[in-house]
Amino acid sequence: MIAFALTASAAQDTALPSLWDLTRSGGPLMFPLALCSVLALAYAIERALRTRSSALGSDAFGRTVVDAVRSGGPSQGILLCDATRTPLARVLRVALENSSATRGEREKRVEDIATLEVRQLQARLKPLHTVYLVAPLLGLLGTVWGMILAFATIALRGGLGKPGLLAEGVYQALVTTAAGLAIAIPTVLVYMWLRGRVERFARRTESWYLELDRGLASQGA
Repeated sequence: MIAFALTASAAQDTALPSLWDLTRSGGPLMFPLALCSVLALAYAIERALRTRSSALGSDAFGRTVVDAVRSGGPSQGILLCDATRTPLARVLRVALENSSATRGEREKRVEDIATLEVRQLQARLKPLHTVYLVAPLLGLLGTVWGMILAFATIALRGGLGKPGLLAEGVYQALVTTAAGLAIAIPTVLVYMWLRGRVERFARRTESWYLELDRGLASQGA
């Protein structure tokens, strides 16, 4: 019975710390790291919703506009674009507004508005880009600060040969590094995924403009 109690007590002493204990042990730099994680999560959710196909302009909408132009002319397509305020609608509307221009002029104006739309979508991903760059640097700063504490303990409190006195600084150094990487890795994956959505939108917009251009050609524009 006594042996069982001693074994249980030893198991409790060697139990791994909880997530909350790890967070607290990271020191003051865990606060900006926590802020980075909240910002990354908020922007990831917001951008995931804003870059859906239905929010940017679906293929079904592009097909509807092209069919409307072929059956009713550019004015019918403009009405559909005005009723659907999406980036794809704005690009196709510029093409329809310039249906009477030469093909080269129309293509240049569409290219300008499409480039602007894509740049705006990419610019709104910058908070995620910033987080995945800053989080590891904050973790590295925490590592340096933790090592400073460890060596200060050696210098000021005679910690040489006393691992218990050095544990706090080294512990903090490792925790902040892990926290910075734990934030940066999923953030960069989400950033690349959302950037891929924007790039796919650019390709879809180009293909629908070419389809619309053929529709305008069939109307004699």
